[in-house]
Amino acid sequence: VLSFPPPIAPTKVLLVPLSNHPDFKPLLQRLGQRLRQLGISNRVDDSSASIGKRYSRNDELGTPLGITVDFQSVKDNTFTLRDRDSTKQVRSDETAICTAIRSLIEGQKVWADIQNELPEFTQQETD
Repeated sequence: VLSFPPPIAPTKVLLVPLSNHPDFKPLLQRLGQRLRQLGISNRVDDSSASIGKRYSRNDELGTPLGITVDFQSVKDNTFTLRDRDSTKQVRSDETAICTAIRSLIEGQKVWADIQNELPEFTQQETD
């Protein structure tokens, strides 16, 4: 695994839809555009591989952060933010996630700060 710190990683954020469900596409487009407007390089991995394999593949490329778009995102506009090095995840609304990413990319905060500020995410809620 290439362990580029967020400020120098070529691609800062991986956007990962849970599946190829059509409801995820507008959220991915909006997030990608918002990150680009903030000057944060990102890419989408919507391949058919499992989400774990997609994260693993991008971990090896040195992408430090990942955002998962899932059915909960469609319901309430919250997203999961994953740290490559610890594999820990937090979940919050789009604004809080983008603010957290920007502070990590600019070197103002480290992942431990984000974990203290945003709710931990451990598993997907089921209905």
